[in-house]
Amino acid sequence: MQPLSDALIYLVDDDASVREALAWLLRSRRLASESFASGDALLAALPADFMPRQPCCLLLDVRMPGTSGLALFELLERRGLVEVMPVIFLTGHGDVPTAVAMVKRGAFDFCEKPFSDNALVDRIEQAVARSAQVLAERQGRERVQARLAELTQRERDVMALVAKGLPNKLIADQLEISVRTVEVHRARVFDKMEVKSAVELANLLREG
Repeated sequence: MQPLSDALIYLVDDDASVREALAWLLRSRRLASESFASGDALLAALPADFMPRQPCCLLLDVRMPGTSGLALFELLERRGLVEVMPVIFLTGHGDVPTAVAMVKRGAFDFCEKPFSDNALVDRIEQAVARSAQVLAERQGRERVQARLAELTQRERDVMALVAKGLPNKLIADQLEISVRTVEVHRARVFDKMEVKSAVELANLLREG
């Protein structure tokens, strides 16, 4: 997987020269970006139920008029976005202790201005890779839930016992149905859940 190929970097800084420099830097590394002059501008551009469907990260200035970087981070944190949209704070020297505190709360990292281009892009790429991993895990869980939704209640009953490693005879006894019926339901469960063994089924259910 190449997580950078469709990644999007959100830039939020009230200094136009900083936004332009960062956008240029990202273009030179073939990274797409969207720039915003304030936290309020970013919030206005994102739907209330926004959830990224592509790898991304947020470069966020700590001090800005209106909604500060810290206030924006807290809002994104409450929305459950900072895991899938890792935040890298851009700080002045005096804001380093605050940025460190935000990292402890879940921010990905911080870079002190003036920053090293190479070091910053390295961290951006690592943040995007983290975002891609989180997205893949979420999408995997969504696929499992979609498959589960296709099961009948009896298939769910059989699946639960199959996943525990019970043989067909014991499953039949517990559910008071015939072994043949268990075999039919077991085959349907394997087909709908797209697995080939009880072990694979159990692992899938743990991941979901």
